[in-house]
Amino acid sequence: MRAVTIVTRWLASVVLATGISSVAQAADESVRYPVPATAIYPGDVIRDEMIMDRNFAPNIQGASAFINDRASLVGRIARRTLLAGHLIPINGLEDLKAVTRGAVVKVLVEDDGLIIVTYATSLQSGSAGMMVQLRNLDTGVTIRGIVQQDGSVRIQNG
Repeated sequence: MRAVTIVTRWLASVVLATGISSVAQAADESVRYPVPATAIYPGDVIRDEMIMDRNFAPNIQGASAFINDRASLVGRIARRTLLAGHLIPINGLEDLKAVTRGAVVKVLVEDDGLIIVTYATSLQSGSAGMMVQLRNLDTGVTIRGIVQQDGSVRIQNG
């Protein structure tokens, strides 16, 4: 009976020691997330010097809802106030708009090798690759096109 108690205690101490080392190891395996160094306000374009990396526990709740890559932050715009040292939610950022609502933009209409350049008023804001609605300045007709990197809008098979 005494031998069983000694073996049981020894086994319990081995399990406990293994568990403690696992907890210590898990604490060492923290995850780094980019966070604001200072408060960032809505409309601010995020620059690299505004961001710092901070360690968080690997089992953080809702980790997929936060930005985990520094490169995906730089050059984007804050949609809401981002507090210093706090995780940045994915929906707290937006892309830089190439076309803003109410602005007059250059419109390129392509059809079978023929290219017509005209101007229209944007009815929506949009970043490169997004489809936006525009109002033709000459005719008043509402048209849709895809925003280009340079801020113009391209309409194909017009």
